[in-house]
Amino acid sequence: MATTELIQATFEKTITDNKIVMIDFWAPWCGPCRSFAPLYEEISEKYPNIVFAKVNTEEEKDLAGQFQIRSIPTLMIFKEQIIIFSQAGALPKTALEDVIKKAQELDMDTVRQEMAEQAKSEQATA
Repeated sequence: MATTELIQATFEKTITDNKIVMIDFWAPWCGPCRSFAPLYEEISEKYPNIVFAKVNTEEEKDLAGQFQIRSIPTLMIFKEQIIIFSQAGALPKTALEDVIKKAQELDMDTVRQEMAEQAKSEQATA
């Protein structure tokens, strides 16, 4: 599956309708972004069950602001509508594949339980 461009109008539906979505926040003037793009495209072909998306931060300033993107490229992974990974900087191929494999293996019931416990703890100390 090739990468897909995300814009504000398609963002929510893409996250909601797909189990795993990896997003590359990038800009046309960014050298590291341009260097990373072919690898991102190549990896997207190996994982057809994952949506590989790109957000052009120059054109989608609201999305970039919503996710507090300060450095590009920034990679983010949503699994079942929850951000499970966010990191600035391009990853080498092996590291990118490791992150994808860990995302696929992550038990989201455990993640939701941990989030609920953390929210309870924060409420108790507030």
